[in-house]
Amino acid sequence: MARPPRAWQRMLSGRRLDLLDPTPVDVEIEDIAHGLAFVARWNGQTRGDHPYSVAEHSLLVEVIFARLCPQASPADRLTALLHDAPEYVIGDMISPVKAAIGPDYGELDKRLAAAIHIRFGLPAVTPARLKRQIKKADTVSAWMEATQIAGFSEAEASRFFGRPAPDLMAGLDIHLRPPVEVRAAYTTRHADLLRLCP
Repeated sequence: MARPPRAWQRMLSGRRLDLLDPTPVDVEIEDIAHGLAFVARWNGQTRGDHPYSVAEHSLLVEVIFARLCPQASPADRLTALLHDAPEYVIGDMISPVKAAIGPDYGELDKRLAAAIHIRFGLPAVTPARLKRQIKKADTVSAWMEATQIAGFSEAEASRFFGRPAPDLMAGLDIHLRPPVEVRAAYTTRHADLLRLCP
């Protein structure tokens, strides 16, 4: 009888995360921060001396989300920071690849997100309204990334993502930092928000 394929990954923390049945006890923020700091957005097709990581993107999305929703709770802001956290295991797939894989990708992402959220005291499933607000911040970030580092003209980016309100982006720029710096910034921001959560 053939052995089933391995569906777990060993993390640097020593945890063994089962992708088919992830549990909150196998989730560590250090693993998430490390993985996201080394995962490149835009399949690495960005300008600069360092890849633009999912961790850097997540930090930006959390700032934009706070501008969109100034009354957001620390838990909501933590949810925004963690919005792409499953990608520490499954990587950042561009939308065309997700579409080609089909609904199985979405189910895997949901299972991982639920385990991550429970680990940090958040609802397993993000409420629909909050999810829409975070998605809006994510789209603003995508427009900024597209125009500043991914080679899109403003007109082209606006066709795909919509042109964001200037006040949402005022004073914000895309930063390209070494992964170790981004990892530390992500871990610090997570700790700051977690301390503020009830």
